[in-house]
Amino acid sequence: MTLASLLTRYRTVVVEGQEGTRRDDLVAELARLGFLVRRMPATLHHLDPALPYRELLSAPGRLVVDGSIIRELVYGPLRRGRSRVTWIQALDFAEAVAERDGAMLHLTASPPAGCEQRHGAEAAEARAAYARVFLALAQHVPVVTLDVASGTTGPVGAPRPRPSRPG
Repeated sequence: MTLASLLTRYRTVVVEGQEGTRRDDLVAELARLGFLVRRMPATLHHLDPALPYRELLSAPGRLVVDGSIIRELVYGPLRRGRSRVTWIQALDFAEAVAERDGAMLHLTASPPAGCEQRHGAEAAEARAAYARVFLALAQHVPVVTLDVASGTTGPVGAPRPRPSRPG
């Protein structure tokens, strides 16, 4: 099974990963498969970081979102000592993606030997932070991990069944 065929099972795919992970070819392939591509701005809404994402997820059709509030959850603490996104907002976002028949695609890149010394400690800390974040999110939304260097994929954790909501 190819990654594209795996992802076409979902109506929504959120592509997220450490800075420097190549994603353009993957996003272009999803666009060819009928996904509407949305790239989110690097800056967050100043009052409600999740607002643009809630609006985006309310649109009809197949959707791939490149970049999300998860990046802020990882890099905020590393660069500013705190995140402008709370865990509650991130978990609400994950549940909204799941409710839209979606998944999160966690892009990783196994660093070559000696790479950490060249790129600094932040790269290793970010890699570890993304792993922790996606492990927690996998309790709320399907998460597929793709190592862009090797092309290997796999699920993270087992998503918890969503509680039914009164209709």
